Amino acid sequence: MMSTEMDFYEVLGVERTADDRTIKSAYRKLAMEYHPDRNGGCKDNEAKFKAISVAYDCLKDPQKRAAYDRYGHAAFQNGGGGGGHPGADFGDIGDIFETIFGSAFGGGGRQQARRGADLRYDMEVSLDEAYDGQTREIEIEVSQACDTCHGSGATPGTEARRCNLCSGHGKVRAKQGFFVVERPCPNCHGAGQVIENPCRSCGGEGRVDRPQKLEVEIPPGVDTGTRIRLSGKGEAGPRGAPPGDLYIFVHVRPHPVFQREGTTLITRVPISFTTAALGDTIEIPDLGGESHQVSIPAGIQSGKQLRVRGGGMPVLQGRGRGDMVVEIVVETPTKLTKAQREILQQFRETETGDECPESRGFFEKLKSAFGG
Repeated sequence: MMSTEMDFYEVLGVERTADDRTIKSAYRKLAMEYHPDRNGGCKDNEAKFKAISVAYDCLKDPQKRAAYDRYGHAAFQNGGGGGGHPGADFGDIGDIFETIFGSAFGGGGRQQARRGADLRYDMEVSLDEAYDGQTREIEIEVSQACDTCHGSGATPGTEARRCNLCSGHGKVRAKQGFFVVERPCPNCHGAGQVIENPCRSCGGEGRVDRPQKLEVEIPPGVDTGTRIRLSGKGEAGPRGAPPGDLYIFVHVRPHPVFQREGTTLITRVPISFTTAALGDTIEIPDLGGESHQVSIPAGIQSGKQLRVRGGGMPVLQGRGRGDMVVEIVVETPTKLTKAQREILQQFRETETGDECPESRGFFEKLKSAFGG
């Protein structure tokens, strides 16, 4: 039987207010992705396709959808309308969700539902730290197993007993007309056990909030959006249930010199117009401290990009590094001495137009377009 926590809308990735067209579109997209014929007989994808089909079979039918919205999955128990798709029914869909989709759709048994919550921690690093990688110590306030009762929730020397109302199942059923509705047990609140002598330190929860220091390994090459998972470092589960995970979300601060695009580092380098005209060699260090000689060819124009192989960011969890891209910006002088101005005046008097073919070509186009 399927748990009341299952949600067909979440399966298809639509809101509960979605119209028929949206539901149909979402189903077609997922069905195409997980169809067994497109996945070489993959059993996992076949089971996913089965679950998606069952969810759509319910939501596409106005009467089934109305019953589901009102009563949940209990509306389809005991033959109350779960048929429709060959090889799948609403009775076995709970197993499909538990084994394939897991807790992402809220499924699973009582143990899975009581698992501690996953936690998120946002970490900001510099681009230099992202380049080298590092070990960072963080401190978070998180619920952990109670030291007094060791997570059981019961006073030391006592133990929890099985709930008499639900016989340890954590759920009870109630009949509403011809429907049978399943709800969490009101006596044990879904735990399946009752603690008669709760621990005073944790109030029977089996966990208490306290600071925890953790070391986080930041691998070289991380970028904004990189997620680092620390298994079992999330919130402790109640009464000895497994803990959740801690997810570190990395945010890389902007750098004053380099702009990052994946593993490529881009830097804009201004050069004088004489350097652009005559050419030269400049030296640019990368984030690792290694200097790279960059040859500036004579006659280079603004916007020209020169690539330095291996001067970029390390490949995350891989080998090698990306490239450094040097974008040239030709700077026109704004302050000239009298002598410099005279030299430039002499140069202009010797110009034939061949020195700047692009400029010459533009003005020839103007003459041609506007009749001279």
